[in-house]
Amino acid sequence: MSTASYCPNTPEEIRAMLDAIGVASLDDLFRPIPPGLRARSFDLPEGMSEFEMLHRFQSLAGKNAQHLVHFVGGGFYDHLIPAVVDHLSGRAEFYTAYTPYQPECSQGTLQALFEYQTAICRLTGMDVSNASLYDGGTALAEAAMMALRVTGRNRLVIDGAVNPFHREVVRTYLANLDVELVEIEPKLGMEDDARLRASVDDATAAVIVQNPNFFGSVSDFRKLAADAHAVGALLVVSTYPVALGLVESPGAMGADIVVGDGQSLGNPLSFGGPSFGFIASRKEYIRNLPGRIIGETVDKNGQRGFVLTLQAREQHIKRHKATSNICSNQSLCALRGLVFLSSLGNEGFADLARLNYDKAQYAKDVLARIGGVEVMNGGPTFNEFAICLPKIAEEVVVALLRKGVATGVPLGRYYPELEKCLVVTVTEKRTKEEIDSLARHLEAILCS
Repeated sequence: MSTASYCPNTPEEIRAMLDAIGVASLDDLFRPIPPGLRARSFDLPEGMSEFEMLHRFQSLAGKNAQHLVHFVGGGFYDHLIPAVVDHLSGRAEFYTAYTPYQPECSQGTLQALFEYQTAICRLTGMDVSNASLYDGGTALAEAAMMALRVTGRNRLVIDGAVNPFHREVVRTYLANLDVELVEIEPKLGMEDDARLRASVDDATAAVIVQNPNFFGSVSDFRKLAADAHAVGALLVVSTYPVALGLVESPGAMGADIVVGDGQSLGNPLSFGGPSFGFIASRKEYIRNLPGRIIGETVDKNGQRGFVLTLQAREQHIKRHKATSNICSNQSLCALRGLVFLSSLGNEGFADLARLNYDKAQYAKDVLARIGGVEVMNGGPTFNEFAICLPKIAEEVVVALLRKGVATGVPLGRYYPELEKCLVVTVTEKRTKEEIDSLARHLEAILCS
C-alpha cells in the first residue's frame, strides 16, 4: 500500500501560496491544529488506470444479486421504466440544471416542474402541489408539520399501518417539539377505521393514514375524513401513486394533504434511492406547503412564462417564518416521474394499475392454496397483500433467496407479533411463470 497522497498543486504552486500568506512550510500552516484533530493517512492503494478501475467496479458490481425475481415492496417497487424516461431526463438541459433562480434562463425547467405539479394534482385529487420533496418519508413528516401549523394544535394521530420507515421519520421530526404523537396499533386482517375515528378529538391537528397501507389493504376513508373535519382536524393520506390508476384518489375521499414516494413513477430501485417525495393539498393551505411552488404568469410582452411563485423556506424569508428547512427538491427524479406519467397517458396508467392488481390477485389465489398459508387481508388490496406462514417468515425469505426469489417483506422486523407473516408484492413485471415458481418453492420449503 502506498503512503503517497494526491495533490492537485505542483510544488512550485504550493511554495508560491505559502509565500503569499507568509508561512514557511506546510507543517507550519497546519501547526495551529492540535495533532489529535489532524487527518491521518487514508492509506489508499496505488493508483489505477481508467481501464483497471472500470474492471474493478465491474468486479464489485458482479457480487450483486443480478437475477433475483422480486416480490418485494414495502415502499420501493420493481416497475418497468419506458426508454423515453431515460432519454428525456438525460438531456443536458435537464440533467445539469440547478435551482431555477433566474426564470428568464430557466423556462424549460420551470415549465417541466409546473407540469409535474399539475400531474400530481390530477393524480391525487388535490388543488395544489409543490415542486417535489426528498422522498416519501420526509414528505409525510412535512405534512405532519404542515397540519400543526394550519390548525395551531399539537396532537397527531397516526395509523400503525403506515409504512414503519416513514413513521420513524415523523418521530424524528417531532422528537424535540411539544407535540403528542398517538400511534394506533394496526389490526392486520381488519380494515375497519373505527379505531382511528375514536382517537380523533378537538385537540387533534391531523389523523395520518396510508392507502394502500403497509399490509397492502385498500380502505375508504370518507367516514374518517368526515369525523376529523367535524372536530377541526385534517386528514393526511400517504399513497402509492401507481395504485391511483385504479384506487379512488385521496382527494375524492376528503383528504386535506396527500403525500407519497415517487420512486414507482419512472425511477429505478437503485439500492433505495434517489427518489422523490410528492406533497399536495387543498388550495387554502398553499402558503403552508414546504419547499417551492412553480407558477404560471405572463411577461411584459404578454407571453406565457413560469416563475418560482412561492418559496417559503429559510433561504428566502425570515427563518422563523419559514415553513420548512427543506433546502432543495428532487427536480430530476420528479422530471422522470412526469415523463413516465406523460408517456403512459390516462389509459396507459390505468392499464398499468390494472395489470398490477390482476397479477397480485392471481398470486394471492395461488399462494392461498398452499397448506398452512393464510392471506390476512380482510378487504380489498392493490398489488400487495399479507400472508401468514407456519414458519418464521424471515427464515422462509432467506431460504427462498437461495432459490433466486426475493419473496417479500417479513413483518416481524416491524411488528414483533407478526413474525410468521410477510407482505408479498406483485408488479406488472412479474409473469405467471414466476408467480407459479414462487408458489412451488414456497410449498417445498414449508413442507421440508
